Amino acid sequence: MLQRIQTVYLLIIVALTIATLFLPLAVLQVGDMLLSFDATGVNTMAVPSELIYPTWGLFALTAIIALIALITIFLFRKRMLQIRLCIFNALLMVGFYALFAFFVWNVKNQVGEEDMVFAVKIALAFPLINLILDYLAIRNIGADETLVRSLDRLR
Repeated sequence: MLQRIQTVYLLIIVALTIATLFLPLAVLQVGDMLLSFDATGVNTMAVPSELIYPTWGLFALTAIIALIALITIFLFRKRMLQIRLCIFNALLMVGFYALFAFFVWNVKNQVGEEDMVFAVKIALAFPLINLILDYLAIRNIGADETLVRSLDRLR
């Protein structure tokens, strides 16, 4: 199970996705107020942090991505199901960015300020890295499947 390279890719996906859950994704500046955007919501950066806009859907989607990648590791005997779950997970990763863009647009409309400054943090790149690693895992799982089928043909 752990000797295959796709397992390492999927473990890195799990680790980066869990990091995405807890690291800030972006910093928004509206006038003189600084807001931190993470997976749980948009919070003020003042000492008593106040939740301005909850984004629990983004948190749930990120947790589901990590859970599916973790489950996919243990389905090493069912390679076609692994490939399907990886493709589904890739679609969820693209949906992460769509949901993130929706929440940023919604926060901008809720605040009502046109001079909102948006600074991206490194954690926002993690789903893109996960998407690349997911593609590599799909390729390696497919290579294992073709190897097993070719060996079955020889018997």
